[in-house]
Amino acid sequence: MVIDDSNTIRRSAELFLSQAGCQVIVAEDGFSALAKIAEHHPDIIFIDIMMPRLDGYQACALIKRNPKFRSTPVIMLSSKDGVFDRARGRMVGSDEYLTKPFTREDLVNAVQAHAKKTGTTKELSHGDQKSSCG
Repeated sequence: MVIDDSNTIRRSAELFLSQAGCQVIVAEDGFSALAKIAEHHPDIIFIDIMMPRLDGYQACALIKRNPKFRSTPVIMLSSKDGVFDRARGRMVGSDEYLTKPFTREDLVNAVQAHAKKTGTTKELSHGDQKSSCG
């Protein structure tokens, strides 16, 4: 799942992950994301930090407080690469942090890393290579 108020970021991430063989759900803000998470139970969530109404930190905290989704990996997305943002993300339960603009490889590598942790065995296309997808 990709949650970002920027249509460009959402569509780029959706394209990169779809091309790699993942089914992608998108949401434009934290509120709509919470409903989609409950409905679709995503394997991994990429969430922008800075969004109107319900920011990424607040949404991540709500996701991680729910026992059904506590183990779902949440990866924070930000245009800033600061220690404060990383630390605050960890405090609310995020599993990783990616700086925008991200590449296809950044997203695919994050999915692969978390798929290995959970033992997910779906095949993910990574350039000329195939590997597991979450």
